[in-house]
Amino acid sequence: MKLPVHMKKLLLLTTLTAMVACTSTKNSIQNIDDKAIMPALAKDKTFIITEISDDKNYGYDQNYPINLGFLPFQSAEINVKRFFGGITGPDGQKVSYTKVDACCPFPTKRYDMGAGLLDIYEVTWEGLAEPKILYINLYEKGKVMAPKGFGLKNK
Repeated sequence: MKLPVHMKKLLLLTTLTAMVACTSTKNSIQNIDDKAIMPALAKDKTFIITEISDDKNYGYDQNYPINLGFLPFQSAEINVKRFFGGITGPDGQKVSYTKVDACCPFPTKRYDMGAGLLDIYEVTWEGLAEPKILYINLYEKGKVMAPKGFGLKNK
């Protein structure tokens, strides 16, 4: 059943209100950098990512998400495509990704409701035994790198 637009907006507002009410006043995200610069774009409009993190937590832990909040939240989803388009499996394999959930409410000044959620993505590539789970933050900025165990598309 497809919901009318006004019902979707009401549902979103109700969810965000509940989220704000349940959100801690302390932000547990450790790698926010308001001065971070959005990565350059390749000709195919994917991010040119130049570094693989040596931190085993980067992207894999909710306190160290991949921070892609370089655009207003309403249009930030494009950065997810740009990010996944700029990384590969460890041997150059094309990655596939699916958003599987959202979690971990946190306070943010970059959204009118005062709180944000992390998106959880399941990532696979040919030859990978079990999917990798990555946390992505579309509200805050941070240095964009490939998580440990991934490769770079635009070397």
